[in-house]
Amino acid sequence: MNNLFHLAFPVSDLAAAREFYGAVLGCEEGRSSERWIDFNLYGHQIVAHLSESGAGVRTSNHVDADDVPVPHFGVVLPMDEWNALAERLRANDVEFIIEPKVRFAGQAGEQATMFFLDPSGNALEFKAFADFSQVFAR
Repeated sequence: MNNLFHLAFPVSDLAAAREFYGAVLGCEEGRSSERWIDFNLYGHQIVAHLSESGAGVRTSNHVDADDVPVPHFGVVLPMDEWNALAERLRANDVEFIIEPKVRFAGQAGEQATMFFLDPSGNALEFKAFADFSQVFAR
């Protein structure tokens, strides 16, 4: 069995999280309660926890030519799945913080990337590499 990543994150509205992560991103829903929902995000367990103290982006860092929101999370996908997700997001009128693009073109670590927010303002980044050996390239 492969190791799985677990991430718990705050949301302001569980119904909106259920719609976004389930219907828009296509995550299978696992267990849930009145205060949290488990989702299967490409085989990893993420848990949306209802939080009255808020969620969302707190700062940003300049990377390549973009201001990258911090914190953020996501998954590194094969290129065909990344392209399909970008199209699904566009079809669902998701607004991108950073439009789908290739970053570090022709350099070590060349990658496709896109950033967008969930309904609670949490930033997500999904990446793809034409060559997975470049994931940790320096």
